[in-house]
Amino acid sequence: MGRLYLHMQFSIIIPTWNNLPFLKICIDSIRKNSRYDHQIIIHVNDGSDGTLEWVRQQGLDYTHTDDNVGVCLAVNMMRRKVKTDYIFYLNDDMYVLPGWDEAMAREIENLPDDMFYLSGTMIQPHWPLDVSINADYGTTPETFREDALLAEYMTYEKADWQGATWPPSLVHRDVWDLVGGYSVELTPGMYSDPDFTAKLWLAGVRYMKGLGACRVYHFETKSTGRVRKNDGSTQFLMKWGMTNSTLRRNISRIGEPFDPDKVGMIHRDGLKADRLRSRLKAIGKLLTNGFGILTDRFF
Repeated sequence: MGRLYLHMQFSIIIPTWNNLPFLKICIDSIRKNSRYDHQIIIHVNDGSDGTLEWVRQQGLDYTHTDDNVGVCLAVNMMRRKVKTDYIFYLNDDMYVLPGWDEAMAREIENLPDDMFYLSGTMIQPHWPLDVSINADYGTTPETFREDALLAEYMTYEKADWQGATWPPSLVHRDVWDLVGGYSVELTPGMYSDPDFTAKLWLAGVRYMKGLGACRVYHFETKSTGRVRKNDGSTQFLMKWGMTNSTLRRNISRIGEPFDPDKVGMIHRDGLKADRLRSRLKAIGKLLTNGFGILTDRFF
């Protein structure tokens, strides 16, 4: 498509909730380790810890709510500030590593259209995933071993993988708008990432890829422990007629080695069996809890 990736810019959206020490590290990494000059947009939930003042002092684009509205409303609010063609969603406890944006830009340049969903690869200390690298470079600003991370982050082998699902992730803004961004009924945000993946699939996005060369360090802070969680697994099941694990195993096929010849292919036999189990599970939920399970958060 000839996008001239050497001059490519992204709009980086970062929701945050009174997590200023980590946010400072995140912003610093973008400024130090990016090849291109990107727009940075912050949504400040509350901000009583000094985040709002700091974001203003830094001259960053931002949105703000007095209370914590979760990630779904936050990212949708930030969409109004986007000035570039590409939206890169990043968590406030992530540190982007050199080459992250060049890897994304090269991938976009080689694609025929904008119907894609890309993720970067996380390096994180504790939570093992098929799509991440497990290595501990600290879990707090005080224990963060930045120099060691910068010296070693590319020594870990990680090929491209199938099934982009969660931050760090990138889509074209037109694709974001096509599916209406993140689903606010999942506020504060449990299961909002797989829901976004399912919406993209429904809209015709088939090229879902994780890039091994786009790497970020994830501190794995647990902001979710401070909020009243929505029952995202049940909401996802009732909305899509399948569990998140069914989507991951059979449709997005997250974690499989990426094969361009298999883009858009689903595991039909597995999907058929898993969807039957999903529907039986949904019936059980309804019989046990009643139809109010979708609205108990608010009423």
